[in-house]
Amino acid sequence: MTKVTAQLNNVRISPRKVRLVADRVRGVDVKKAIGMLTYDLRKTADPLQKLLKSAVANAQNNHKLNSDELVVKDITVKEGPTLKRWMPRAYGRASQILKRTSRISVVLEQKEIPEVKKTTKKATNK
Repeated sequence: MTKVTAQLNNVRISPRKVRLVADRVRGVDVKKAIGMLTYDLRKTADPLQKLLKSAVANAQNNHKLNSDELVVKDITVKEGPTLKRWMPRAYGRASQILKRTSRISVVLEQKEIPEVKKTTKKATNK
């Protein structure tokens, strides 16, 4: 089995929001997954679709695999660096705002095609 990976770092979307969409795509055929992401209205769908297309291109160019036989084996979403900003509040105070980022990695794998066993008929003597 050949595994193909692609990674997307420092996406300016919270990991919690990315995981919602990533869970729908995990374990699905690649063409079906790209179709699902095309019609998903969430902001997360565009970077995930771009990442999947990149992984498919890696599979075709680097490993000479057919894109029709690929399945999304795993998608992991980890927390990236957090940007810390300040917002003015009442009485001269300031409160912290955390702008979270994500690191997304995709693993594609080739489908296992079940081998068909040839059955031979035994000669019956009558």
